[in-house]
Formats: sequence, C-alpha cells, structure tokens
Amino acid sequence: MLTIKHDIYINAPINVCFDLARNVEVHTETTSKTKEKAIGGVTVGLMENGDTVTWEAIHFGVKQKLTAKIIEMEKPYKFTDVMVKGAFHSFTHRHEFIESGTGTIMKDTFSYKSPFGILGKIADTLFLEKYMRKFIIHRAKELKRIAEKR
Repeated sequence: MLTIKHDIYINAPINVCFDLARNVEVHTETTSKTKEKAIGGVTVGLMENGDTVTWEAIHFGVKQKLTAKIIEMEKPYKFTDVMVKGAFHSFTHRHEFIESGTGTIMKDTFSYKSPFGILGKIADTLFLEKYMRKFIIHRAKELKRIAEKR
C-alpha cells in the first residue's frame, strides 16, 4: 500500500476548512480538471459520517466511477473516507485539520493499493503515484483558494 501525505496552511478558521473539505459542490469545483461530479448517494451539501457518494470523473481519458464512504468523523478535526467500489483495489483518505494561529493546517493522508497485482505496482512506479500526488495537492490548493476568499 502506498501513502501520499500533504500538508497545507490555510488562512481561514478550522470550521470553514472542515466544512469546505466535505462539501460536495466544493469537491466538484476543486476537481474540475477531471470533470468530477457526484452521481449517487449524497450529491449536494455536506457529507456526514456514514454517508456514501458516487463520483464520476475522467482520469487518463477514461470515464470512471468510484463510490466512497465516510467511516469516521470528529468535527471539526478529522474525517476519513474509504473506497467501497471503484478502480483501486482499495484506498483510505484521512483529512485532518489543526488550528494554527488564525488559520488551519489541513493534512491529507491518502493510502491506496492499485489493482492488478504486479501490473498495478508497475503503474504506481511509472505514473500513478505521481498522478495521485498531483491530484491531492491541486485539490488542497483549490480548497485553500476558496477558503481564503471567504
């Protein structure tokens, strides 16, 4: 299992950052490059513990669907979602929020296992880990941009 970690400082209160990170419409806005949209489960508003959402997006030129479920939530400090159906063998995405001065440190920890055994490991080495790291960082920067405009 590979793990990607990314921390970013956001000059906004912890509650604002936490709510933006679990907002379906904001998620769609921060992933516009992959045309991500919610097509099942919670499709608008704030996701809560136990909620599922099915996302449709275009990755590597292919339309894909992925269903994730929030399995843990401690407002406004953390929530964790896991893939229940999709292209990965598995993934867990932990979102943590730490008050820091007048702002918030948002920490992403994304652990995943690629499908297809050795072929998946080769894909990780060649392109997938880099792609996922870039995806996580871009989304965090977009969330920061939105939070700091409020």
